[in-house]
Amino acid sequence: MRELKIFAIVAFFSLLTYYLVEPYAHHEMHKKVDTEGNEIHSESHGFKYDGKPDIAEAHRAKNKALVESKTAFWADVAKIGQLKGNASAGQSHFASCAGCHDANVNMGGVIPPVLDHAGAIYDKNYLIALIKDPAIASNIDHKYKDTGNHPMGAIKFMMPDDQSIADVVAYMLEHKAGEVTPKEAYEEACMRCHAVRYGKLPQLGDTPKFKHEKDSLAHKIKVIEEQDRVKAYMGKLPPDLSIMIRARSEHFMKTFVENPQSQLAGTSMPRVGLSAEGYEKVEAYMVSTGDPSKAKREAVGPWVILFFVIFTILAYLWKKSQWKDLH
Repeated sequence: MRELKIFAIVAFFSLLTYYLVEPYAHHEMHKKVDTEGNEIHSESHGFKYDGKPDIAEAHRAKNKALVESKTAFWADVAKIGQLKGNASAGQSHFASCAGCHDANVNMGGVIPPVLDHAGAIYDKNYLIALIKDPAIASNIDHKYKDTGNHPMGAIKFMMPDDQSIADVVAYMLEHKAGEVTPKEAYEEACMRCHAVRYGKLPQLGDTPKFKHEKDSLAHKIKVIEEQDRVKAYMGKLPPDLSIMIRARSEHFMKTFVENPQSQLAGTSMPRVGLSAEGYEKVEAYMVSTGDPSKAKREAVGPWVILFFVIFTILAYLWKKSQWKDLH
């Protein structure tokens, strides 16, 4: 029984350290505080976009005008969300989007994302907000004196009324959805800024196979030039995300993707607007490239535990048999 007592004590303190002491130490060493020294708690909102985090940020900044403008903005978004959109009418409005989002050309610093699966990976309210005012929807309006200067800023002047916004969003939800693979979700939501070296996926997408070295070098130059444009727009080149899924906690990843300002105040990274399903797809791709052995490791895990259980039982029985004459 002495061995079992020792095991119980070791297990207790190991679990105590893992589940209580280490998280507490991490929390104390990585506290986030506002300008008044008050601690800020980053919470996930289930990938639902209603503007509450943005309004809370404005409150913490004690900017009354900003609180009022953001409250009014997100109230309008909620109102538009209640309108019944007409997908057929929205198709003509979507043509205003396709001109930029199908061109694969850098505009204002970044390549506009492809919208082939916008209705499947983005939240409805976020799409409404993005059309209404891209800078405010993305929570990077602090970068602009006039949010109309956002690279996509002109879109808000191309939709004449709230019903037009409801219609084009209805079109995307109905006709730009369907099945989407994890890689497609990542390419559409993240790739234009974040390369994945382990997935051989730079900002311009999959690198083609070239017959001649000069063609390969020419493509590398295009990638470097694109990275320079992104760097100029963002202030620095966004990090490669090959192993980010392993370097950061699940909580950090979710809250950062939902609202980058919650983890890195003042960042130029825009809110992406992924739905819960869209985030799961993106996360699955990041796991497949950054931790490709995870599935095999998890499959082997139970067998390893079973081995240790059987080994422990056999070791205990052997010890008992060897010591039986020593009492």
